[in-house]
Amino acid sequence: MEYKYGKLRGRIIERYGSLSNFATVIGLSMTSLSKKMTGKAGFSQGDIETWSGLLGIEKSEYGIYFFT
Repeated sequence: MEYKYGKLRGRIIERYGSLSNFATVIGLSMTSLSKKMTGKAGFSQGDIETWSGLLGIEKSEYGIYFFT
């Protein structure tokens, strides 16, 4: 299954100005972040919880951002 992360990308840019800034905050290289955002690497439960906390995403919204 292929997921689309456009809404997640928008939220990151809205909150952090760029994917690069967000990558720095979460301690990932841009390569690693890019792989997650393009579906080449998956999100762990920990990733989802950490990212959601930083992005102000409620548990009830996980599906909208991470599973569409």
